[in-house]
Amino acid sequence: MRKTTYLLPIAVIAIAGILSSMFIVDEREKALVLQFGRVVDIKEDPGLAFKIPLIQDVVRYDDRILSRDIDPLEVTPLDDRRLVVDAFARYRITDVNQFRQAVGAGGIPAAESRLDSILRSETREILGSVSSNDILSTDRAALMLRIRNGAISEARGLGIEVIDVRLKRTDLPSENLESTFARMRAEREREAADEIARGNEAAQRVRALADRTQVEIVSDARRDSEITRGEADAERNAIFANAYGADQEFFEFYRSLEAYRGALQGNNSTMVLSPDSDFFNYLKSDSKSE
Repeated sequence: MRKTTYLLPIAVIAIAGILSSMFIVDEREKALVLQFGRVVDIKEDPGLAFKIPLIQDVVRYDDRILSRDIDPLEVTPLDDRRLVVDAFARYRITDVNQFRQAVGAGGIPAAESRLDSILRSETREILGSVSSNDILSTDRAALMLRIRNGAISEARGLGIEVIDVRLKRTDLPSENLESTFARMRAEREREAADEIARGNEAAQRVRALADRTQVEIVSDARRDSEITRGEADAERNAIFANAYGADQEFFEFYRSLEAYRGALQGNNSTMVLSPDSDFFNYLKSDSKSE
């Protein structure tokens, strides 16, 4: 009975010591074994591992790809057109020993704070070397690659590998929006005025060409009509001349009838002529007897 009294506590202490000396490394993490704050072992493979109880501690770090959103920052491109850039990065802890030496007990929050400084510095440097049109264009993938490559070398000292950097949003500062919109409206109005002026100029050219074509067509038509009328008059005169030469008396009679038709029109035609006028020669009775 006395042996059982002593052996039971010893067994419990032994079991507790064995259990406290064992720990499991998850496949999604890496672990450091610390002894009095100094790294004595690195556990990168998943599975069961051991440490010295009470003397050694285990610190775990995420081995997955992590995301970090960068606070919006203002950049000034070459054309002095300030922009507000919102970006994010993807990174991974590749060297847990160096990571621990770089950030100490601060862990991932301390590392991300330093990573933010690196990314902000690289973003300002790279975007400040190009124009705002390059940043706002669809070809800005090359700029993000330059930011990532610059951040890789800087973050390597933290035991971190920067995998990717992306620009989520690129906007104008709120205080510059109104002036920018006003400038854009002025540019669009100027372009519209230029288009209207060019349209009016083209319309004037078309209108002048149409007027000139109209004048030419009317002139040609009048010339042709005058020519036709002259030819018709000549032909008519020739016919009258031939008719007059063929029968002079009949021709005079015909011309007198045409004169009567033109002069005696209407219901109340009044003519004042001398009794011996030749106009009524063919209406006199002695003329008929002749």
